Amino acid sequence: MPDSLLARAQNGELRAFEQIYRLFERPVYTLALRLLNDADAAREILHDAMLKLFQRLDQFRGDAPFWGWLRQIALNEALMRLRKDRRIEFDAQVEDVETDAAPPWVHADGLVLEQALGRLPALTRSVLWLYHVEGYSHPEIADALGKSVSFSKSQVARGTARLRGFLDGTPESKPCLIANPQPS
Repeated sequence: MPDSLLARAQNGELRAFEQIYRLFERPVYTLALRLLNDADAAREILHDAMLKLFQRLDQFRGDAPFWGWLRQIALNEALMRLRKDRRIEFDAQVEDVETDAAPPWVHADGLVLEQALGRLPALTRSVLWLYHVEGYSHPEIADALGKSVSFSKSQVARGTARLRGFLDGTPESKPCLIANPQPS
């Protein structure tokens, strides 16, 4: 994003705000959709994140990439939404599990992968996204979700196993640890 556009927006120029919105509308929406798997909720996150961005634009110092800063705002909004909705309740603390196998989507077709991800519970999908796509560490995920590091590790391991099963056509037979997953 050009520095001049950012400066104009920081000075309150409405047209600059609109250009920033248009530049980042799709990536913010896509991030929220990947985490929440709900188009309406993703649109709400897009609007909430952009509103927060414009309210805090004067706080952006430029010592990090602009997209990274905006992405963190959107990510925080989506994670707060997951917690607030209370769609997911956990009935057990799970053991510390880790897998070094390549993520199952490395060889997956895009549409098939999209469908398989949609079958995972929202929180499991979010943990997988944060870990494998956003590059968050287990302690960072645990902190963001208010859970333990072992929770993050087990969600990555079990979510990866379930995703691999969906992609291979042999869903994992172990029961999901999510007490109230959203119906498909």
